[in-house]
Amino acid sequence: MKKPIFLLLCLLFMNTLKGYSQDPNFYIFLSFGQSNMEGNAKFEPQDTVANERFKVLQAVDCPDLNREMGKWYPAVPPLSRCNTGLTPGDYFGKTLAESLPDSIKIGIINVSVGGCKIELFEKDNYESYSETAPGWMKGMIAQYDGNPYGRLVELAKLAQEDGVIKGILLHQGESNTGDQSWPKKVKGVYDNLLSDIGLDPDSVPLLAGELVSAEQGGKCASMNPIIATLPDVIPNAYVISSADCEAIADGLHFSAAGYRLLGYRYGDKMAQLLSKQ
Repeated sequence: MKKPIFLLLCLLFMNTLKGYSQDPNFYIFLSFGQSNMEGNAKFEPQDTVANERFKVLQAVDCPDLNREMGKWYPAVPPLSRCNTGLTPGDYFGKTLAESLPDSIKIGIINVSVGGCKIELFEKDNYESYSETAPGWMKGMIAQYDGNPYGRLVELAKLAQEDGVIKGILLHQGESNTGDQSWPKKVKGVYDNLLSDIGLDPDSVPLLAGELVSAEQGGKCASMNPIIATLPDVIPNAYVISSADCEAIADGLHFSAAGYRLLGYRYGDKMAQLLSKQ
């Protein structure tokens, strides 16, 4: 009987050591959404300068980039799938790293699917939504094993072994333009994330970015007043303005300059919130 007890004690000791490996100074942020969060603009040389305190937890395997899913890498674009571009997350992380003490590291996880509705991230609806998705989107969804929400939760739990989840970033809504129930749907996704990952809503704010503004020719700008109501249903939600964030001619996506400014605003807001904790 002594040998099994000894082995059990060894396992408990190893699990205890694993628990202590979590670094309270490693701040991790989840991000999800559709094409603007996925990254649409071609990144430029200035965007590929790494900050040693800013890391990305790879969400899919990218052999050409020498990246494996579930491993940390310097956070340089692409932060999402292998062939995506610049995102608000790039300059969110850089801004936050510059705003916080040198002892703090920043980590980001980006699980996004261009063109998707918020329903793709609903636990009870993603399968039925995926079945009716266009073929080009199904290929993107397949890279997350058919369940982007599940991949986000999986990676979040993995990341918790290394650090502490401090917030969630969202940029989505173009495909839900005019949907008055969008804020409640987002709340459902947010609540599920908190529950499935084991997070406290009081300490995990949700930052949601506006879509391309009307002044920039935004084709979905009418969704911004709906996005503005998100804090009414999620007390710890904050809307990030897209005013003056440059867009491209399609009226749906930001330019690289637009992503930089929008990302800065995400980071600046999160820095303000963290300073109050």
